[in-house]
Amino acid sequence: MSQHPASRPIRWAALLAVPVTGALVLAGCSSGGGGGNSTDGAAEGFSIMVAQANDADDFYAQTAKKYTDETGVPIEVIPYPSDAYNTQVTTQLQAGNAADVMILSPGTGQAISVVTLADAGFLAPLGGDTASVIPDGTEVLYGSDGKIYGQPTALAPVGLIWNGAGAGEVGIDEYPSTYEDLLAACKTARDGGKSFMVLAGAMPPNTGLLSQIISATRVYQETPDWNEQRAAGDVTFADSDGWKETLQDIIDMKDGGCYQDGVEGGTFDNITAGIGGGTSLTAAVPGSAAASIGGATGLDITVQAFPPADGQKAFTLASANYAWSVNAKADEAKQKSIQAFLDWVGSPEESKAFADLSGLVPISGVTAADLLPSYEPIGDLLENGDFTPLPLETWPNPAVYDALGVGVQGLLTGQKTVDQVLQDMDAAWGE
Repeated sequence: MSQHPASRPIRWAALLAVPVTGALVLAGCSSGGGGGNSTDGAAEGFSIMVAQANDADDFYAQTAKKYTDETGVPIEVIPYPSDAYNTQVTTQLQAGNAADVMILSPGTGQAISVVTLADAGFLAPLGGDTASVIPDGTEVLYGSDGKIYGQPTALAPVGLIWNGAGAGEVGIDEYPSTYEDLLAACKTARDGGKSFMVLAGAMPPNTGLLSQIISATRVYQETPDWNEQRAAGDVTFADSDGWKETLQDIIDMKDGGCYQDGVEGGTFDNITAGIGGGTSLTAAVPGSAAASIGGATGLDITVQAFPPADGQKAFTLASANYAWSVNAKADEAKQKSIQAFLDWVGSPEESKAFADLSGLVPISGVTAADLLPSYEPIGDLLENGDFTPLPLETWPNPAVYDALGVGVQGLLTGQKTVDQVLQDMDAAWGE
């Protein structure tokens, strides 16, 4: 399977927050929300808006160009910086001038979530082969009122990326298999002048992500339908032993010296420097960071599941974090042309090609032997279905995740207790 060249810049931050904007026009022209027509009777061209970290963060553009080269259909890819992307999508949709296609988040948990925008009337329903691309059991993340409004792009495993060579330098020969081993490894790393984990403690998206990663074993391995129970009012965050354990682990890890010094003020730059510079061994980031950081630094970075505690089984997170969706204002000819593109990009061959480009996992047909080398430690978990989507995807609004991310910041500074954070999450849920 192809790997990223060593000269490729680090691009994982596109999944959390990022820089510069611009427009990259591929094989023709069409403007956002209204692109131009193709010539000689070919299918009509269209535009796609995406979040992009830098010029090398171009897997959407490469995919679009490949389609244009094969079909002659012109596609305009319009990149925006990730930290402004949500605002761009919602503002342009409200103004009626958004691109024909946009990359959105599945479910309801974010401002640009598929179901949220579909219910608001901004998206066109999809047909063709889209239904067959959606993983079983996740249909609710892409549909509303019996219709489908999003097609997942790829499966994105999320866990702790692991610098095994750096660990060996301080006498840690293998990734911890249990939580107790992890705490012991934190001390060993400290004694060797490193931190076991580097965390962007001042960035709610990263503190929230770490919490979700831990919750995979603490909450969802035993109760995979916990979110559904919460929606029904049968459980709450405040009364959940699993969620209490999740947040207590974060405190215990801080007390155990697992994080870098000054974790409360940590930023995404600290993660890049800590892993790339070998001063930290793990970080809670999207799995594609392993290929990106490894390719940029020459380090052998892998993706690991958060270690289970006593009585728990290994479990991890993997979600189709992004989905193709179509602007409801796109005319019928455009929608037909876009559906042809979605059928093409969702095929097994192109799904694998997109996954390789983006450092992710094909949206369907996952086999451990057919993954990027960085996913080898969790390959069996992915193949066997021992994973759960990111919990926030079916939370009812973005405020729940905000309460989690900001609350964990408070745990790191000592300004919040576990009970207070969980109560805040329940309040944000709306009950």
